[in-house]
Amino acid sequence: MNRRRAALLAVAIALASALFFTCTYVLNRAAAVGGGHWAWTASLRYLITLPLLLAIMPLQGGAAPVWRAIRARPGPWLLWSGIGFVLFYVCLSWAASSGPSWLVAGTFQLTVIAGMLCAPFLYRDERARIPLPALAVGAVVVAGVLLMQFGHGGGRLDRDGWIALVCVAVSAFAYPLGNRGLLLHLEHSGVELNATQRVYGMTLASQPLWLAVAVYAYTQAGVPSAGQLWLAAGVALGAGVIATVLFFQATGMVRNEPTALAAAEAMQAAEILFATLIGALWLGEAWPQGRALLGAVLVVAGIVAFSLVAARAAAGDDHRTRELSSDRGA
Repeated sequence: MNRRRAALLAVAIALASALFFTCTYVLNRAAAVGGGHWAWTASLRYLITLPLLLAIMPLQGGAAPVWRAIRARPGPWLLWSGIGFVLFYVCLSWAASSGPSWLVAGTFQLTVIAGMLCAPFLYRDERARIPLPALAVGAVVVAGVLLMQFGHGGGRLDRDGWIALVCVAVSAFAYPLGNRGLLLHLEHSGVELNATQRVYGMTLASQPLWLAVAVYAYTQAGVPSAGQLWLAAGVALGAGVIATVLFFQATGMVRNEPTALAAAEAMQAAEILFATLIGALWLGEAWPQGRALLGAVLVVAGIVAFSLVAARAAAGDDHRTRELSSDRGA
């Protein structure tokens, strides 16, 4: 397959992955609208994702290397999975009860700049530097998020709006922080694991905390309804497995082509569009209008621009190019 066709196929696969990632926002919102407790929404996804990932591990390098890595040093796995999976998804699930799915999807795009801002606290080499062009583009994304939030609140942020904003912002920072922290631990340990093995390992290491969240959910709301159970299973399969595999397949196909890689990553901005369309047609959510609509456009434009800036910075540097694909996939 020539490079042009490979790039186009990678973009198409990445767009499909964005569609499946969108189920996180839409199905979580559906569970909240249906009266499902946020703690069940959060814990069920990862409790169900574990056996689904285990089933595909023989095709993805096997589970044995992951078990060896966790047994050798369980502390970092517990820490980074607690931040990158538990804190991330607890906040995202809680936010689903505070605003429409397009608002949560748009605000979560703060994760585009979150990893960059976390870098100085993680690294002790050139990766700790925050590039000013990327920071400037990140400011556009933040402006878009604020416009969406204020536009949704009718010109002001009410209590629910602030809850959604704070929770999703924490989630957006926790996800790349946990992922980068684990990558750094593996780097220092000299352990090589592929993307699916890392996701499986973090899912496995986070199970004690998810069981605790499930116990809390039971004390607050009893057993989950069949409807909420099916919605959580849909998120686990759609976002936890299918979207992850598709996204890493897309970025892996063009990992040595910075422009094509950036284009594939930029397709994740379509999550806002998918969440808006599905939420309006299925859940009866209001379409974004006025400032909220302008904010959504700014977020999409900012993500595309950020991808281009990242591609230019990584051009000719294989290590940085591979690094670009490391912040998604859970």
